[in-house]
This record gives sequence, structure tokens and C-alpha cells, in this order.
Amino acid sequence: MPGVVLSLCDRTGNMVQPWIEDGYEVITVDLQESQSWSSLRHHFVADVTKWRYPLKFGQPAIVFAFPPCTHLAVSGARWFKDKGMGALIEGLTIVDACRDICESSGAPWMIENPVSTLATYWRKPDHTFHPWQYTGFELGDNYTKKTCLWTGNGFVMPPPTVASNAAPDDRIHKAPPSDERADFRSATPMGFARAVFEANARIPALASRKPMEDNANACHEK
Repeated sequence: MPGVVLSLCDRTGNMVQPWIEDGYEVITVDLQESQSWSSLRHHFVADVTKWRYPLKFGQPAIVFAFPPCTHLAVSGARWFKDKGMGALIEGLTIVDACRDICESSGAPWMIENPVSTLATYWRKPDHTFHPWQYTGFELGDNYTKKTCLWTGNGFVMPPPTVASNAAPDDRIHKAPPSDERADFRSATPMGFARAVFEANARIPALASRKPMEDNANACHEK
């Protein structure tokens, strides 16, 4: 087996799907149940601020994180005042937990968020992209959604690979209100997921990695 991939605040599993297809064992963590199943996927229904990586899986080869943007995205800035400081603190606490797990893994890592206040409260993103820039991997991703990435420890940002001549649409912004709207808007585009796999899957395992504390009781495996 090539290795283990960890993805935080990840319900859909889109980001890890290419790694599963290549034989990697993957761990996803989210407050919601998983939408997809694979014998290579271990999904933990847990709060990332309390969850600890189980050492029985060995050190991860790469780590991804998709902390909720509800209280951070600038698209919702008009509601910040009504939400109060507690909402901001909650959002930043989740991001900080993801950052801590990413950095302590010793593996290449990536934290994703839309254009948000993280640029103010943390630091400016290392990269930005739109899904349409990776239609060379998935034609169906021909839409706009500016997305920011904070990365570290050797993560390789894939170069754009555009295969569609059609103008990208704005389906994300026009999504009608529904119970599934948040999940639809936050789902990782498969073209980008596959591009990240192609750019990073062959990175040699790092010789030195910081150990992670094992606390299996803080999570619930599904």
C-alpha cells in the first residue's frame, strides 16, 4: 500500500478519491456522516478541535483540510456583526486545529477556504484558483469560485490545465436555497483534486516527521 492520506472537515471525500484509486488508505474527519464508502476509506465522525490522529495508521503522506467558511468568508461579511465574536472565534478555532494537525504531521499539507478573513487573522494565502482552471482533468468543473489555499511542508500547487473553450458559469453563486446548498457550494471540484494528486503523489516520504499524539477515544469511526 502506497501510504495514508488524511483529510479534515471532509464529508464528500472528493479530495481523496484519486488517492484511493491509486491504492492509498485514507482517513477523513467531519461532523457529518460520509457520503461515499470504500474499503480504503476510514471516516471519523468527530470535531477536529478534539480529535487526535490514531498512530496505528502510521504517518500520513499528505494532509488536506477544509474548515467551514460560514463565519469567515467575506461573502457573508454583512452578517458578521449580527453573529458576534463567538462565531468568529468558533471559525478560527477550527482553522487553528486544522493548522496544528497539518503542521505537526510533518507531511505536505493544504488548507482550503474561499476568500475569507483568514488573510487578516492568519496570513495571506499561498495560492488561489478557480475550478475552471482544471477542466483538463474534469470538463464538468467549468465554473468560477475563487478559492484560497494555505500550504506548507513541500505541497506542490498544480499548474492550470484548461480544456474547455466555453466561458465558465457561476453556478455556485446561483445555487438556490436548500438543505444541501452548503455541501454543494463547499464540495471540492474533482478536476482540482485530480490535479493535486498528479502534482503531489510521487513526492518521496519525508525522512523526519513529528509524532502525533494518539487519542482514539476522541473520535468515533464509521
